[in-house]
Amino acid sequence: MTTNADEPRPRPRRRAPAGAAVLREDVTEAIRAAVFEELAAVGYARMSIEGIARRAGVGKTAVYRRWRSKLHLVLDLMSALAVQGLPAPDTGSLENDLRLLYEVTSRALRHPVASQILPDLQAEAARNPDIAEALQKALREGQDSVARSIVTAAEERGELRPGADHALALDLISGPLYWRSVVIRAPKPPKGYLAALARATTQALKAL
Repeated sequence: MTTNADEPRPRPRRRAPAGAAVLREDVTEAIRAAVFEELAAVGYARMSIEGIARRAGVGKTAVYRRWRSKLHLVLDLMSALAVQGLPAPDTGSLENDLRLLYEVTSRALRHPVASQILPDLQAEAARNPDIAEALQKALREGQDSVARSIVTAAEERGELRPGADHALALDLISGPLYWRSVVIRAPKPPKGYLAALARATTQALKAL
């Protein structure tokens, strides 16, 4: 019996890489969802990797393979929120854009998870500079892109003069609802409040 020494041999199958290269996205998303739920339920100070893992239905190792501490986990989530932001409305009118933005933002801030997490993280931010920096970035960048789009569109339509102070515009647009919903934690705005706020903010922006 003869064999052909030059005949190619089948290549051995490569083993799947270990570690971060094979992290399952569905597990990652389950952990992220569990973090929000755990923050809302017990707050940052009492939140633990064990509690997050239990709520996500995974082992602690699955969490630690992705984040080395609960601080890094929360900072990562806040950075993701900053990138995600809110959709910029485009109704063709500054006042209507603001009203739609206020309706979406008001619902988001009244959500049980958000209404528990934001005040808690603000309290932690007073003690932890890393959380303070990440929270400020998440809130400002998440709102800045939307406010900038609204103001720029209004400038192009001639509703606002060109070159308005965008930083001041952001404060005017975003400040009232955060004050009402996050700082003093007022209940659902009364009927007509958001429409009146949109009218008032429109006039304030025109004065810039």
